[in-house]
Amino acid sequence: MEGSVHLMKRLNEEEISQHLTTLPGWKRKDSKWIERRYRFKEYMDGISFVNKIASSAEKENHHPFISIQYKLVIVSLTSWNENGLTELDFKLASQLEDFFDAVPKV
Repeated sequence: MEGSVHLMKRLNEEEISQHLTTLPGWKRKDSKWIERRYRFKEYMDGISFVNKIASSAEKENHHPFISIQYKLVIVSLTSWNENGLTELDFKLASQLEDFFDAVPKV
């Protein structure tokens, strides 16, 4: 995972705030997490979305917490190794936004 090493420095508050301005819908859960809730038209749309997340997360070796509540998918991100948020969290969040843009909405 050499390519992601530079992404694993814990971000400071200013960097986190700056990243969040580029990701509408993502919010700080507390000092160590960001979270986003995605609502889908159909249950299987959410499941397809979760499968895309899982595939991307596995490639990056960076695994989010995912909760599926019928047509609602909640994703929480943090970097355990750095005990907080890193560029990798925001990179994955950005990928999730791209996946979400491709799925039918409510």
